[in-house]
Amino acid sequence: MFYDVIKHIDWEETKARILAKTDNDVKNALNALHPTVDDFMALISPAADKFIEPMARLSRKLTRERFGKTINMFIPIYITNSCTNSCVYCGFHVQNKMKRTILTEDEIVREYEAIKKLGPFDNLLVLTGENPRLAGVDYIARALDLAKPYFNNLQIEVMPLKEEDYALLARDHGLDGVICFQETYHETNYKKYHPHGMKSNYEWRLNGFDRMGRAGVHKIGMGALIGLEDWRTDVTMMAYHLRYLEKHYWRTQYSVNFPRMRPSENGGFQPNVIMSDRELALATFAMRIFDPDVDISYSTRESPEIRNHMATLGVTTMSSESHTDPGGYCCYPTALEQFHVADSRRTPQVIADLKAMGVEPVWKNWDRCFDHGKR
Repeated sequence: MFYDVIKHIDWEETKARILAKTDNDVKNALNALHPTVDDFMALISPAADKFIEPMARLSRKLTRERFGKTINMFIPIYITNSCTNSCVYCGFHVQNKMKRTILTEDEIVREYEAIKKLGPFDNLLVLTGENPRLAGVDYIARALDLAKPYFNNLQIEVMPLKEEDYALLARDHGLDGVICFQETYHETNYKKYHPHGMKSNYEWRLNGFDRMGRAGVHKIGMGALIGLEDWRTDVTMMAYHLRYLEKHYWRTQYSVNFPRMRPSENGGFQPNVIMSDRELALATFAMRIFDPDVDISYSTRESPEIRNHMATLGVTTMSSESHTDPGGYCCYPTALEQFHVADSRRTPQVIADLKAMGVEPVWKNWDRCFDHGKR
């Protein structure tokens, strides 16, 4: 399990190593045939800032070699905001006084039908709060079953599950991928941001990625929430994690995300760390150079300007016309959002802007016929 690995990687020592990187370290990383995590540290270090243009060119080259001039499109759907966690930064915080919604089967179908009217979406991400009693595995399984007539690629972003639950959803309910954000790899401070609820168990959440891999999940997505701890150290820990997963579960595909914290409805919490647009670009280029095959995703947390620009330089997956509230596409358009989106463009405009950048949106990269070859 990765927890047994990361507990031997000291946070402060890693941070110091990153800050100590020199111009020569960055140059060596840019020329490395098989970049290591140590090379990744150089590429996200303060020393790398003056090399951002050659990093962008190399990232663009590697992206085009592996992915062509394409962007894979997906759309998220929140089917419940019911949650038992007390994450201090989240709009779904259990103590936040708000109306909790758990969509019925009929409402879920109506949401799917509304999404299909927005554009030719075929990649769906189903999200929930973390409430296993009211919206557990059976509820998630039913939502996936209901999605099958409408979408070919189904992913979830839900509470960490048992290995047998991931296997069940993949085997019997069409699950193709799982996304889970560790939020921060700083174990000591993790509890400060997640004081109560099942999410407060750092080790259980972290080892969830091993359970996904063991269950044969086709694609695993990961990310650190930028705004809690030093972003350079957090994404370096994610690089360690990615290398570990690729070694142990090499038949699985991987994606990474750098979600920057945005305002939530519970108020009061302000990000401890601010990552600038330039630093986000630097982290993106570094990740592409470090791992040319990994899928890099930007959500509608980011502005239209940076999403358009980065679509040619390293990003390979994007969402469009997202609602972060349950029932937001049709049933409950004024429900409380988990966070505010920065890119509110309609899907036709997103398509037009991407094509103007020389990038072709891809709506379908999976088909039900491939399900027969699943493990």
